[in-house]
This record gives sequence, C-alpha cells and structure tokens, in this order.
Amino acid sequence: MPNAHHLPETGFVRLETVLALIPVSRSTIFSWIQQGRFPRQIRIGPRTSAWRAEDIRAVIEARAEAQQADQSTSSR
Repeated sequence: MPNAHHLPETGFVRLETVLALIPVSRSTIFSWIQQGRFPRQIRIGPRTSAWRAEDIRAVIEARAEAQQADQSTSSR
C-alpha cells in the first residue's frame, strides 16, 4: 500500500491522501469546493472521484506562500 502522505508528480489522489496532506476536515474541503477555494474532484469511475495531483500540489504551494507572507508582515 502506498504511503498516504505521498503526493505523486502526476496522476490522481483520493480524499484520504488529500486529508493527510492538508490537515482540515472532510467537510471543510467540500465547503471550500462550494466556495471556489479548492479544486473540484474529477470523476474517474462510476462511483469514484479523485483530484489531480498537480491541483493539490498547487493548493499546498499557495497555502505555504500565503503563510510565509503572513509571517513576514506580522514580524515587521
């Protein structure tokens, strides 16, 4: 079984992996989707949805940049 914290370069990741990488609740993820603050998942089968790894990586990088910006403005 692959490590749940591993984000592949390309491909798809399921909710369990997203939650391991972005430590918020499942309901927060879906609320953010409704608000347009998080990418929508892609249907990859009749009953299966996942996110593109590239989209999740972009979210993580954007959150890290925002956090760094907040820290630099609060340390002045």
